[in-house]
Formats: sequence, structure tokens, C-alpha cells
Amino acid sequence: MDAFYPQPPVGRSAESFRFYNAVLPELIDAKLVKGDENGPYAFWEVNEQAAAVLSDRGMWAEAVGAVDLPVEGALDLAVEGALDLPAEGPPSQDWVMLVSRVDDVDAVFALCLRSGGTAAAGPTDRPDWGPNLRSAHVRDPEGHLVELQSY
Repeated sequence: MDAFYPQPPVGRSAESFRFYNAVLPELIDAKLVKGDENGPYAFWEVNEQAAAVLSDRGMWAEAVGAVDLPVEGALDLAVEGALDLPAEGPPSQDWVMLVSRVDDVDAVFALCLRSGGTAAAGPTDRPDWGPNLRSAHVRDPEGHLVELQSY
């Protein structure tokens, strides 16, 4: 059985595939098993265990019967009544962050930027988080937050 692994829904399959296909082998020695930039699905493994999957947002929506929900604000609709959230508004805080421990935060941060990611927070020493901890944060082409850390 595979451990839990990230499977972010994406709308820009080609850009997201190129980003993760460039970054995952370096970050976690992942091997592409299935898929390409044409979507709607791509799958990477580490040691024959699922490590990461990208799925087309529309494919996900169809699979769970959510095709008629708006892309923005979908979480608000899903928890309507449970939380006092506005139906529309400014971009929300992140709901998920993917984290990877790396040998060289600066080098992998640069790789992410070269591969289509955008900087959220550059490489920074974070002694208040842990001894010798260094981190950086990038967003993949879909806007998902990725933390790179070494310690």
C-alpha cells in the first residue's frame, strides 16, 4: 500500500507537469511512471511507491460530482454553514502546502524558479523553527505552495 501522497488538482496541466517533472526527480528521486504534459494525469513513484500525482481539475470535478461548482470559492460552498466564510472575496490563505527536505535549499529554489515556479519567500535561515533550519517557499504554476527545507 502506498503512503499518502499529494495530488493537487490543476487547470494548467502542461505548465504544472513541466514544473513537477523537472523538480521531483531532484527533490525526492521520483521517476515518472505515467503521463505527460498533455494531461489529464501524471504519476511519479519513489522506490515503487506513489510519490505525487497531478490530475486535471475538470477530471477531479467530474469524478466527485462538482462540475457545477465554481473554481474560486469552491471550499466556501463545500463548508457552507460550518464556517462563516464569504462566498466571494480576495484570494484566501493556502489550504495545503507540500514540503520537501532537500540538501541545498538555494540550489533547489533556483531549480524551481527555472522550471516555472514563482518565489513566495526566498531562502532564509530559520533558527527559531529549528537548529540549522533553512527554508524557502515557491508556488508551482497552479499556485500551490511548496516549502523547501534543510536542517
